Amino acid sequence: MTTTFKNELWDALQTLKGKQWVDLTHSFGPESPHFFALPDAEIAPLFTHEDGFFVQNFSFPGQYGTHIDAPIHFVPDQRWLEELELKELVLPLVVIDKSKEAAEDNDFTLSVQDILDFEKEYGAIEPGTFVALRTDWSKRWPDIEAFENKDKDGNQHAPGWGMEALKFLFEERKIKAVGHETFDTDSSVDARKNGSLIGEYYVLEQDTYQIELLTNLDLLPTKGAVIFNIVAKPEKATGFPVRSFAILP
Repeated sequence: MTTTFKNELWDALQTLKGKQWVDLTHSFGPESPHFFALPDAEIAPLFTHEDGFFVQNFSFPGQYGTHIDAPIHFVPDQRWLEELELKELVLPLVVIDKSKEAAEDNDFTLSVQDILDFEKEYGAIEPGTFVALRTDWSKRWPDIEAFENKDKDGNQHAPGWGMEALKFLFEERKIKAVGHETFDTDSSVDARKNGSLIGEYYVLEQDTYQIELLTNLDLLPTKGAVIFNIVAKPEKATGFPVRSFAILP
């Protein structure tokens, strides 16, 4: 007589596999949109099947495609990517939908009042959560010109987080991490006004990470999903392409 091994963890996995899983990650290549100061990715074969096996060489900046920024990306003497704990990379997910506002105003910048209005409808944002800003900017992928959205003077116009909104989330709501669909944490208009990405610096100064260039946030509920940010473990890395996905309730 054979018996089937079961335990609580395996049962939980079967439960999770019965749920809907949503990929939050763009595929990327040499022609994908990326931060303007970074070089294009290069992907080339080292060996082919004629050699007996197929191996490719990948060359790209750590901050490429849908990617994770480690604290040290902006803040000296903070943690490298490899030092992030596994349990930090799996978090309850809250999605703030400002896609309509971003469509009407490409310079939309999330404010504290926007968060308070959100909480009137959905309740207070829970501590320890990953908060994603949905703007539907990801629908412009892979059109680089549409993604950069430059005016006639060469200035980009893209939505983002306001500094005070970030401070409210981390200091008042005690969230753990954030993510967005654009290149940068800060809206383009704020970055120009402030002369730097002060919002991005602030987030990483909290000794946590962020995920940039997320996609498919429109497929997620406002609350209830869980985000997984699965990433390689290179030594002394400031960031790396990530495979982010969500499991829906």
